[in-house]
Amino acid sequence: MSQGQTPRMVHCKKLDQELPGIPFKPLPTELGQLIYDNVSMQAWQMWIRESPRYINTYRLDLQTQEGRDFLERQMKVFFGFEEGDMADTAWRPEG
Repeated sequence: MSQGQTPRMVHCKKLDQELPGIPFKPLPTELGQLIYDNVSMQAWQMWIRESPRYINTYRLDLQTQEGRDFLERQMKVFFGFEEGDMADTAWRPEG
């Protein structure tokens, strides 16, 4: 980064390292604040790549509370805020 401020650092719960944090609160909720305070931009980008698999596999309608609750639960497990297993998705790693 040239001019401007240095990125806000967080201890990333997902990657267990001090890393640049997300520059914005990703959700207007308590979980959004938790992510803002404890998740790095790198881990957030991992989630952004991962989340469409859940949305597509389960045909989630994020306009519904059920769809949002399901995705939020996956997010909590993904980032390590909750114990549990991620739901299976139709996507499988190659090899």
